[in-house]
Amino acid sequence: MQGAILKSFTYGDSGGNGAGVFLLDKELTSEEKQQIAADIGLSETAFVLAEDENNYNVSFYTPLCEVDLCGHATIAAFFYLGLTGY
Repeated sequence: MQGAILKSFTYGDSGGNGAGVFLLDKELTSEEKQQIAADIGLSETAFVLAEDENNYNVSFYTPLCEVDLCGHATIAAFFYLGLTGY
């Protein structure tokens, strides 16, 4: 598992919305993801698991619960996938 904290919607080097992003080697339990998101403490943390070469399962957690979708964490997740060569 590798992870980073990134900002989406920045202007230059300032502003933006922070999001945690973790690229998973294997699926984690909801409880494990929830604990990581709580430890990160940002509004959302994205967890990305490759299903195959072209498909990814992305889940989003706040410090308190799982949410269906998060725009800035989605942008951060796919930026990080590109940055790391996926």
